[in-house]
Amino acid sequence: MKRGGQARKCTNCGSDHFPRTDPVIIVVVHDGDRCLLGQSRGRLQNTNTYSALAGFVDQGESIEEAVAREVMEEAGIEVKNVKYHSSQPWPLPYSLMIGCHAEAATTEIKMDPEEMTDVKWFSREEVIESLNKRGDSLKVPMQIAIAHHLIKAWAYSEGI
Repeated sequence: MKRGGQARKCTNCGSDHFPRTDPVIIVVVHDGDRCLLGQSRGRLQNTNTYSALAGFVDQGESIEEAVAREVMEEAGIEVKNVKYHSSQPWPLPYSLMIGCHAEAATTEIKMDPEEMTDVKWFSREEVIESLNKRGDSLKVPMQIAIAHHLIKAWAYSEGI
């Protein structure tokens, strides 16, 4: 092992090998004063916690294409004006979370029940209440997660 575990040296040939990192998009879709959040199967179901939509980037796909595809697959919503916000390394499963915001081009939810437990539009007021730990209808991810920062940036119109 070298570089704090970031590389492994082959004992036969001496070459360095670096672990794979998979790109994942995570996106807050909005239509003005509402944002689209969801619960994926298994992780958040049976809670009031909703998060940004996310998924792996396919081979040969741009970030913008991945955002459009994932949002369509999970929520049936078309998006436009995808903007990069920030990124976060995520150790399991060796991912780089690529945080974005996007505008909704359509608003009628057609959720995929195979991928999601629930997808909803939330008002800016509901989101701000949740960020301020008030209200019971919505909980957002903790501050350690990029989803929290994407949601907060939208709620307070920070750089959007």
